[in-house]
Amino acid sequence: MSHAAAAFPGSPASSARAAAAVAARASDLSKVYGEGETRVVALDSVSVEFGKARFTAIMGPSGSGKSTLMHCMAGLDGISSGSARIGDVELASLNDRQLTRLRRDKIGFIFQAFNLLPTLTALENITLPMDIAGRRPEKEWLSRVIETVGLSGRLAHRPAQLSGGQQQRVAVARALAAQPEIIFADEPTGNLDSRSGAEVLGFLRESVRAMQQTVVMVTHDPVAASYADRVVFLADGRIVEELYDPTADAVLDRMRLFEAKGRTS
Repeated sequence: MSHAAAAFPGSPASSARAAAAVAARASDLSKVYGEGETRVVALDSVSVEFGKARFTAIMGPSGSGKSTLMHCMAGLDGISSGSARIGDVELASLNDRQLTRLRRDKIGFIFQAFNLLPTLTALENITLPMDIAGRRPEKEWLSRVIETVGLSGRLAHRPAQLSGGQQQRVAVARALAAQPEIIFADEPTGNLDSRSGAEVLGFLRESVRAMQQTVVMVTHDPVAASYADRVVFLADGRIVEELYDPTADAVLDRMRLFEAKGRTS
């Protein structure tokens, strides 16, 4: 049984998908780098929706466009054509200041590098984005986040006093604390051992189940992808398949199939 299936007992996947509201959407989204002989089509007319309170993994071979898709959807990179929306907001319609505000207020980020400030405690790192924005964290929500990621006994510790897994938990809590509409995670377990990685993925899974968070994660790891409700596969800048309620074996089988096709094409 997949992790996703275990999280939603007695709920048919098809009806759950049909009822899901949309947190973010790409429509005919293309991203082109360079011109002439150096022109590279990183995304080629991609259309995909990310449902609210759902956990989506994005996978594909190196150069498939998976990180580019996440960066465009998160407003970290501009698009060449098409549409990218967070909720009802069209990202291309925003100026730099509005885009910065949207990323601050609506989006949470988790990266492979933990990106914690070494001079701040775990708690100070968690609340830093809200402090910069001049917003006070909601105490009840913050306590729930800290409990969910298991950091209650580590809040006064600085990053150097924490393990890699604990540092990434701080990064997860920081992303959750501002109650964003969507969290984008770029290889969040890439620098962790398997045990710490499983802990962090469990916390992300729990944030979706218990806190109705929306998570979109780029990963190359079939085990990490098995924590998601859905896996979107990219190849050559296009979506080639989707897999619901994935298991690690099913994801690995699909990846091997794509690799085999790539060698024979």
